[in-house]
Amino acid sequence: MKTIIAFGGSNSKTSINKQLAMYAASMVDDVHVKILDLNDFKLPLYGIDLENEQGIPDNANEFLNLIKAADGIVLSLAEHNGAYSTAFKNIFDWMSRIDGKLWSEKPMLLMATSPGGRGGASVLEIAKNRFPYMGGNIVADFSLPSFNKNFSKTGIEDDALESELKEAIKTFKNALN
Repeated sequence: MKTIIAFGGSNSKTSINKQLAMYAASMVDDVHVKILDLNDFKLPLYGIDLENEQGIPDNANEFLNLIKAADGIVLSLAEHNGAYSTAFKNIFDWMSRIDGKLWSEKPMLLMATSPGGRGGASVLEIAKNRFPYMGGNIVADFSLPSFNKNFSKTGIEDDALESELKEAIKTFKNALN
């Protein structure tokens, strides 16, 4: 059985992006899903001086090893001021110091959501442009606008958005095989 990892690019305990990643991953049939939480991988703020003095922290290696061991990645990025959240950018920077191709060509369903009407479109574009240079194999992407209006405990409320996500998940699932 294939294993996928799913996580939100946020350290919020109530992350809407983690909720979206978990929801999408739960819709992928016949896989083992491992949910990751950035809060479980505490890291100091990346800096070259710190790296030179203390080396790479164990949590960066552990997170990267989980990516490398997975067959696929479901990631929903939080958008802070139009870019990655600090928590995501920090773990991303640490992992890139270990392996510049950190995504390891694993099939990736890349998503974003936000409370606003653009659904994290800016951070999604940044990642779609950057990740391929770092071993990112983005096979499908999805943006969910107005999270609080369009998402509930039962899932995505808007039929068109739900259908769009299901198509992205189908593409992702096909790439796993």
